[in-house]
Amino acid sequence: MSLQWTLIAGVLYAEITVVLLLVLPIASPRKWNSLFKSRFLQGIKNQAGIYFMILLAILVLFCLDAIREMRKYSNPQGDRDGHAHLDLEMQESMRLFRAQRNFYISGFSLFLSLVIRRLVMLISSQAALLAQSEASMKQAQSASAAARTFLKQQGDAKDNISNEAHDKEINELKSEISELKEKLKTAEANQSAVKTQANNLAKEYDRLAEEHSKLQKKITISSGDKKSE
Repeated sequence: MSLQWTLIAGVLYAEITVVLLLVLPIASPRKWNSLFKSRFLQGIKNQAGIYFMILLAILVLFCLDAIREMRKYSNPQGDRDGHAHLDLEMQESMRLFRAQRNFYISGFSLFLSLVIRRLVMLISSQAALLAQSEASMKQAQSASAAARTFLKQQGDAKDNISNEAHDKEINELKSEISELKEKLKTAEANQSAVKTQANNLAKEYDRLAEEHSKLQKKITISSGDKKSE
């Protein structure tokens, strides 16, 4: 294998390793995204597109060269009688095998380079979506916590208002009860005064009745004395 095809094979092996690392669950998308955003990769990010296009152009050229060699050695050269020399046939078969090998190496290298680029883009997008979903989840949790706090404050305010109204009603009832007690005391005092006055009137009536009976007796006695004279 010549030097250039050895380099292409090395690129293919490196791409296979990178694809396996990206596909296997070795690290989370966040870690890969942090690696992609490292200082070293960020330093070559501006030239990454240019390097990628150059690599693709080189791989396409090598692939086209391999196809050309495959078409060149696919028809064995022999004499016009159809009898090819054995050494020449072996050499052409070996060259055809090398051309096919070079085609597979360059073709797979080209394909895996596109796959790696797509995987990097998908992993970065997944990491961004995960970060966005976490931010949305935190925002929703903070909003729900604020709503619960607001509802709790509203409930406490309603409880305070109801408690104040209840206390006010109790105070009004207490004042009414005290007023009724005062009125009851006044009525009881008036009733006792009326009873006392009634007792006094009854005693006075009894006294007057007794005096009246005494006077009647005196009058009766005096009228009898006058008749006897």
